[in-house]
Amino acid sequence: MSFSYYGELCTEVYDITKPVGHSFGEEIPYYIERLKSCKGPILEAMVGSGRFLIPLLEAGYHVEGVDYSADMLLSCRERCLERGLAPLLYEADIKELSMTQRYEAILIPAGSFQLIEERNEAMEVLKRLYEHLEPGGRLILDLFLPEAQFKKIGMVVANSTFSLPDGDTITMEEKLIEADLFQQSIVSYLRYEKWRNGNLMQTELQRFAIRWYGVEEFKLILQSIGFTDVVVSADYQYGTMPKSHDQTFTFEAVK
Repeated sequence: MSFSYYGELCTEVYDITKPVGHSFGEEIPYYIERLKSCKGPILEAMVGSGRFLIPLLEAGYHVEGVDYSADMLLSCRERCLERGLAPLLYEADIKELSMTQRYEAILIPAGSFQLIEERNEAMEVLKRLYEHLEPGGRLILDLFLPEAQFKKIGMVVANSTFSLPDGDTITMEEKLIEADLFQQSIVSYLRYEKWRNGNLMQTELQRFAIRWYGVEEFKLILQSIGFTDVVVSADYQYGTMPKSHDQTFTFEAVK
């Protein structure tokens, strides 16, 4: 069986565990406050199924979304339609982003940027996002450091069960495959199984990689792309420098 990229079962689990408006700490109120000066279009890159996008739309912002996963975008469209919203949503790989529109702000919340596994591809994404900003536009994104899970390779690090509204069940097993401190990356395999009345109905495998960056390292990376006025904030307190490895780091940088 080949690996999926945020496929059907993953999306179903995502919709249950990250419903519309689910906020990690003060994440959504923070972004709404930081965007209050925006009058033009905003892009959420790696938009997923609309958890973060929809509250911004309901707050009155002109937000568009882009994602590589057709299943995630389908869910996002359905959730928007339920609320009478019709944002522009694009299915595209942001490593190859090429749009005529330019944005006043581009957002990647919740550490989604770290899902770009290869470092050279991550740098290309930052260049593409820089190109898609208006002069003076801002990139705002979150980063985090992974938990201390450098355990034995092949170890199952998580087992979860999710009950669906229709009575079906999805189980998920996460197995650690790679952990490289030097390369600043970890890779797990996720196995999703959908069950109905004790019968296995569907299986989905996902390769789940996370790359992390040091705070000063990423600041220098942004500056090397051409960004200026880089501000790093901890736990959604603007301008409060990080002091601990378990905080969320929000970077805001200007083109």
